[in-house]
Formats: sequence, structure tokens, C-alpha cells
Amino acid sequence: MSIVPEQVRMIEANAALAIDELSSLSQRSFGFDEESVAWVEGFIERQRERLGAEASSGLVNVLGSYLGQAIIAATGAAWDTDDNGNLGIAFANGDMAYPFAKVGKQLAQGVDDGESILSFYNVCVHHLATGNLAKAEVIEAS
Repeated sequence: MSIVPEQVRMIEANAALAIDELSSLSQRSFGFDEESVAWVEGFIERQRERLGAEASSGLVNVLGSYLGQAIIAATGAAWDTDDNGNLGIAFANGDMAYPFAKVGKQLAQGVDDGESILSFYNVCVHHLATGNLAKAEVIEAS
């Protein structure tokens, strides 16, 4: 399937909103880099404590847009939809990642239960985008 340009514009606007708001909150230079993703992970954990398990879909959309754009900035991937219409990031090797789902999982379950957007970012950048994850799976299966 394919994503429509209007969806990409909305995602990019949400990511820009995240950069603006989080720069102000963090009082630091904020961008689409690993250090900023780590700060957002901590922000999500603080929001979990404040909001409980009920996170707004707006927060998931803004932070998921930010996380996706950070991965795209590091890998050159692109937004797309899979065969089931799920929105995600498509890598050149055909793999996909789903940043909105990951943000939602961290908000619902937290880092202590294994849901880390920073780990997700690093797996996407260092393994999925490079094809190293598939190679590691083949080696483990041998």
C-alpha cells in the first residue's frame, strides 16, 4: 500500500510540534537524534506517572510522529502503510517498524515492562535499517 502526501504532512507537522514543545520543556537543543529520543523516553515515563494508564491518542500521535521522524532522519527510511493499512516506517530492505504502536506500548506498560522507545530507535537504526537483524536471526537459528 502507499501513504498519501497529506498524511506525511500531518506527521511532519506533529513532529515539528513535538520538537517545539519538548525543546521548551527540556530547556535544551532538541532534535531527531538519539539523545533527544532518550529524553522523550523519560518524558513518557513521567507522563505515565501523571496520567496513569489512560494516555491520550493525541499524545501517542505527536510522540509517534516524532519517533518516526527521528528514525527516518537516521536511516533515510520513509513513511508507508503495510498490506493491512497499518502506518509505519518502511526501510529500503522491505522491513517495517511501527513507532505509533511503540509509543502507545510504552505509555501503557512502561520501560520497566520492556517497552522502551530508545531501544526501539536503536534497533531500527542499527539493525532493521541495515539488515543486521535478519542476519542475527539466521545466525541464532543455525
